[in-house]
Amino acid sequence: MARAYLDHASSTPARPEALAALTQWAALPGADPGRLHEEGRIVRDALEMARSQVAALVGVAGRQVVFTSGATESINAAVWGATRAAPGLPVLCAAVEHSAVRDASARLAPTEDIGVDGEGRLQVDALRDRLHSGSLPRPALVHCQWANHEVGTLQPVHQVVALCREAGVTVHVDAAAACGHVPTDLAALDADLVSISGHKFGGVPGAGALIVRRGIRFDPLLVGGAQERGRRAGLEALPALLAFGGAAGALTGGEHGPMATEAATARRQIAAVVDGALAVEGVAVVGPGLEDRLPQLVCLGVAGVEAEPVLIGLDRAGVAVHSGSACSSESIEPSPVLEAMGVDPSHSLRISVGWTTSDEDCDAFVREFPRVVGDLRALRS
Repeated sequence: MARAYLDHASSTPARPEALAALTQWAALPGADPGRLHEEGRIVRDALEMARSQVAALVGVAGRQVVFTSGATESINAAVWGATRAAPGLPVLCAAVEHSAVRDASARLAPTEDIGVDGEGRLQVDALRDRLHSGSLPRPALVHCQWANHEVGTLQPVHQVVALCREAGVTVHVDAAAACGHVPTDLAALDADLVSISGHKFGGVPGAGALIVRRGIRFDPLLVGGAQERGRRAGLEALPALLAFGGAAGALTGGEHGPMATEAATARRQIAAVVDGALAVEGVAVVGPGLEDRLPQLVCLGVAGVEAEPVLIGLDRAGVAVHSGSACSSESIEPSPVLEAMGVDPSHSLRISVGWTTSDEDCDAFVREFPRVVGDLRALRS
């Protein structure tokens, strides 16, 4: 039975360009790119090409790209550097941020919550009041994700960055869910620190980047070597990073390029999924409408039955989706994103499409979802 994989927001298959880059790596000398001999220079050239490809995707200079093992390391490095520069000062972070953002911040500094509305959107006015409060300490760091990873809400990231720059406060943007799916012009954004990940848009696991604004200096999280211009120690993971570059290169091409084409397809496919799901009584979209969120995902609330058995029923029918329920993940806690929005995580499903998704995959969900929900509701009654 052919399966329909609709959990691309967790991880998506490697693109042909990424796999070609792995083949390129296999033909390279097995040398350290930090060495001056010919073998080292050949490997260095390949690494810097990948850096240029990633930089072009997000509109920055190659020197701003610090390669890491993924967005989680990038986030931890951003928090480490910002809090080391302002010890003891608080970090401002919304409950809808990824757990890597929240946990890294709570480990290194006192944290303060930034409120969100019922669609998971950060409350800009509340942040403005906090930044200009004369009675509270100046924050060491403010976090603002580009888009939410659970419900797809596009955040007012440009407003947040502008407020932080005006207040002289360091700001970090987690763009892992957005990069490769919507335009992320980081030169125009001008945030201090931005985290991205390769496997979210067709690279292979193990590669990410921390994008650093020109002129920013920070203590590196990993020490013990001068790699990445002294900003991240350790021999670079060449296979994953070259694949990262290959995937980035495949998506670079301006407002009418491949990213725009894929986004239009994803938006159409998600609209079909939503239409089919809403035909089932007691199903609703969680978060904003289709035009105010990432094109490739939607979160559905399912009344009258918990999401966990729906997920299992769909999986048995050959359809893979994700749920905010604690039982469906490695975490023992339900999704704090959905809880912050006032949504019951145990009744929520996330469906996400990707570059390999076919219309038939979406048709499989639309066909099986009503049957699975109906059978489960019949059991309850």
